[in-house]
Amino acid sequence: MSDIAIESARATDLSAASFEDLVAEMILRLGDNPEREGMRKTPERVARSLAFLTEGYKKDPHEVVNGALYKQDHQNMVLVKDIEIYSLCEHHLLPFFGKAHVGYIPNGKVIGLSKIPRIIDMFSRRLQVQERLTHQIAEAIQEVLNPLGVAVVMEGVHMCMQMRGVEKQNSFASTSSMLGQFRKSAETRGEFLSIISK
Repeated sequence: MSDIAIESARATDLSAASFEDLVAEMILRLGDNPEREGMRKTPERVARSLAFLTEGYKKDPHEVVNGALYKQDHQNMVLVKDIEIYSLCEHHLLPFFGKAHVGYIPNGKVIGLSKIPRIIDMFSRRLQVQERLTHQIAEAIQEVLNPLGVAVVMEGVHMCMQMRGVEKQNSFASTSSMLGQFRKSAETRGEFLSIISK
């Protein structure tokens, strides 16, 4: 966006416009008619859809975990793999999706297993880049649980690469975040990577 375009956007006060009106204006600018039969409810649908897909901004990890931490002497790795992720790329507002694998080593407490996918959903339902999403999940688990280590690996397919730009349909991105024992110990890291690759 040029400096002139940025200044023009700032000069135009859009705060009074409803989200639905903004979507209708976008449809017009794209060359279609928001008043035609098939499009009349599209602005409302888009507003509801985007509200759902970005609801993670309204949540924090402690709220999501909701006290589901349990004292436990277990000190072996806990791993949840193949957790589905769906998010929106912050650069083009196009979807990316795939799977996340999360492991941690308890430090006197374990977390309810269903809370790990909920933490992933919380951060996925924001405008994201995969690299930051992966790290945010690891940091959130570290913050709420204080384990000896956390590992997160994510594999994602990005529509901004498949539908536009380079249009590479068979490519995917892989990102990782290793904290604590997973960063320090090649053996621990290797065990985690070996399990998720099976």
